[in-house]
Amino acid sequence: MMPSFSLLTWLASLAVLPGLGPVSVSRMIVQQEVILRVPVVRPRILRPIRWVEKKGPKCIGSGQIVAAALADERSIDFLLRDRTRIRAKMDDDCPTLDFYGSFYVQPEDDRICAKREEIKSRIGGSCRIDKFRKMVPEFP
Repeated sequence: MMPSFSLLTWLASLAVLPGLGPVSVSRMIVQQEVILRVPVVRPRILRPIRWVEKKGPKCIGSGQIVAAALADERSIDFLLRDRTRIRAKMDDDCPTLDFYGSFYVQPEDDRICAKREEIKSRIGGSCRIDKFRKMVPEFP
């Protein structure tokens, strides 16, 4: 039986062309493994913000992550649903981070924890998260 035209139209509307749809964290389970694909965003700065590091959590919930931004060559800032910013500092033996727009994390559970999880690039490199720091904005 051929699907109706309205069903085909509805299915086609679900497809989003890269770069045109909203940015989101993808979650996929493969043979009981959770893999998160986290997009890296390039923030538009309307006015300068100075970020101050404070003590951060040991873990963050994977469902709270909205996106990420490269902070420097050894740090990634996770942008969370509650509008907080948590910086993941990588181990000292981590090579320079270069994630070409996204990276992957395979948490053991629904949390991403320091000293446990690794950030993996699409080209195969990986870095272990050493610690998290909470980033607090300070306006000049």
